[in-house]
Amino acid sequence: MSNKNEILVTKGSNNVFEDLGFDTPEATNLAIRAELMLDLCQFIKEKEWTQSQAAEFFGETQPKINNLINGDIDKFSIDKLVLMLGQAGKQVTVEVTQKVA
Repeated sequence: MSNKNEILVTKGSNNVFEDLGFDTPEATNLAIRAELMLDLCQFIKEKEWTQSQAAEFFGETQPKINNLINGDIDKFSIDKLVLMLGQAGKQVTVEVTQKVA
């Protein structure tokens, strides 16, 4: 007999995008972009910049920085995010491993 107050917990993967139903290649791409975007947002926050100040620094428009801050992941490629992090003096490293079955 099931108790109405029981909570069913399902262990997720290491990639929330896979858990949301994206296929593995797209989920991997989304996870990478999300991580890079978070790093850029943290950089902007640490500098205590307005969106306009960040836009000037990165050579972007204020609406583009707004997209970044708001997590509009579809507005950014991995390439663009890596370039922006480089402008911020950050080094991006890549590690490729065999996926565990």
